[in-house]
Amino acid sequence: MGNAESQSAPSDPRFVSASRAFTHHELEHLTSLFNSLVSQSQTNARYISPSVFQSYFGLHGPLGDRIFHLVTQERQDQRLTFEDLVIAKATYEKGTRDDIEEFIFRLLDVNGDKFVGRSDLESVMISIFKDILCIKDSEARSSSDQDIVNIFLNAANFSMHEEGCTEESLSFEDFRSWCTHVPSVRKLLGSLLMPPDSGRPGSQIPNLLTSKGIDPNILLLRKEYAWHIGGALSQHELEDWMLLYHSSVNGLSFNTFLGNVSNHQGPSVLIIKDKEGYIYGGYASQPWERHADFYGDLKCFLFQLNPKASIFRPTGANHNLQWCAINFSSADIPNGIGFGGQVNHFGVFISANFDQGHTFSCSTFGSPCFSKTIRILPDVIECWGVTQGKVQGKNDAVKGTILERFKEDRHMLNMVGLANSSE
Repeated sequence: MGNAESQSAPSDPRFVSASRAFTHHELEHLTSLFNSLVSQSQTNARYISPSVFQSYFGLHGPLGDRIFHLVTQERQDQRLTFEDLVIAKATYEKGTRDDIEEFIFRLLDVNGDKFVGRSDLESVMISIFKDILCIKDSEARSSSDQDIVNIFLNAANFSMHEEGCTEESLSFEDFRSWCTHVPSVRKLLGSLLMPPDSGRPGSQIPNLLTSKGIDPNILLLRKEYAWHIGGALSQHELEDWMLLYHSSVNGLSFNTFLGNVSNHQGPSVLIIKDKEGYIYGGYASQPWERHADFYGDLKCFLFQLNPKASIFRPTGANHNLQWCAINFSSADIPNGIGFGGQVNHFGVFISANFDQGHTFSCSTFGSPCFSKTIRILPDVIECWGVTQGKVQGKNDAVKGTILERFKEDRHMLNMVGLANSSE
């Protein structure tokens, strides 16, 4: 431990304070890590070089350069000391929410001009897809890589107009709002100082499974989209997703849809591309089964995939979460599938004919109208079954009593401070 101890000798108050955030065992682990990386750096047992740091954490390009610059406290000397490592990890991993998000916000400023503009976010998203997630799709696609990057940028609001800045930039509140709508980005940017092989949060992409003979080019669900949707899910829901229904293969048929999804008793991802080219959908936490009223739980959410990427979780305003009405004769129970809003005024709804539907802004998810107009004319509909990994109580979560589901919903409301909201 001599190398690290020699670095910690100065009584920098930031280092002293940061050290208190770790247990003795954790500090020993950091010391061991530092000494290992120093030995690889060939710097006479004094500091970690940029190349070794970036290689160990799997961070390259502008994002890798920027995080090394922040961890070394912007000294420009290309030397990462033990003090730097402890201070950065204490702030980035053990700090308050404000501390962590302030660090991430500074991280986004990849060109170091004190502003976070669209070009900064573009560099970050390109680095995420190419250098961290390593998404390299060899199949021809109708959307270019730049189009995919743009849908994430389109979710951000650049409200700042600062003198000396050549483009509009994000305020800190803009950044926080963006993180809410793209939780996969927030998860990943909050875990970059974890080694890639440690199960880094935000880095997992579901394994997309289809039947043999399915042309991958007809699928709406790209890997980038699956990663985006998965940002709102737990780790055990990010393993295998199986294609249950695709309208180009199975036809635009409600009965076929129900038949194909009936054998899947877990959650599912419903995706719609309308004739205007907009792509959106919802995560159904419960199976698609006949109900005369809304059902589901607070794990449901809506999402946009094109022209912007956004997640809309339940607000707690009501429990009008999931809808599946089959063969009802009353106009008050419209046959079809949907999410959120009110009867005949859903957040997203596809009629039982599968030839039309609608999308309204709704308080259930705080979501806007997802298309050019409120009327939906479906072009493609597909549904993926989420295969949940083995976790304690998984079966209970699906088959639990109403009381158990209510308790779970109540707990989730408490987590977001909405338990006392009116229904």
